[in-house]
Amino acid sequence: MIELRASDLGDTHAIASAIAGVVRPRDLIVLVGEMGAGKTAFATGFAKALGVHGDDHVSSPTFTLMHSYTSGRIPLHHVDLYRLTSLAEVADLGIRELLDMGAVGLVEWGDVASEVLGDGLSVTLVADEDDEDARMISVSVDGHAWDTRWELLKTALRSWTLR
Repeated sequence: MIELRASDLGDTHAIASAIAGVVRPRDLIVLVGEMGAGKTAFATGFAKALGVHGDDHVSSPTFTLMHSYTSGRIPLHHVDLYRLTSLAEVADLGIRELLDMGAVGLVEWGDVASEVLGDGLSVTLVADEDDEDARMISVSVDGHAWDTRWELLKTALRSWTLR
């Protein structure tokens, strides 16, 4: 696990950008955190780093379930599972199939559906109780998709690393 501290929104965007610099097609990033923890802020920085055009405003897909952005270097599917109530609903979205076609997925609230989503990188964001602008961010991996890139990811994130 990599533990990080983002002092402000700019740091959250920069951390997301650093991770985006290491992703490749078929990667899944699960965003974990309470309401207001910064999941959508992370997604904004991530999308910008992939080269998603500024005309494509990145917002939480809470009511539409998924926003797709194809203007960047890798297609991005940003999914929000908050309103779904069953694993079958998650499976019906076809997230893995979309990734298998060469996209990257960012899934908010995806920790509740890990058995359907499969292997990926988990990014957990927690608001700092003492500083409303700061976030504690931990990055961990499920499966082996990041084995060959883990050291590269650690290097990319070292500016914000706690340990």
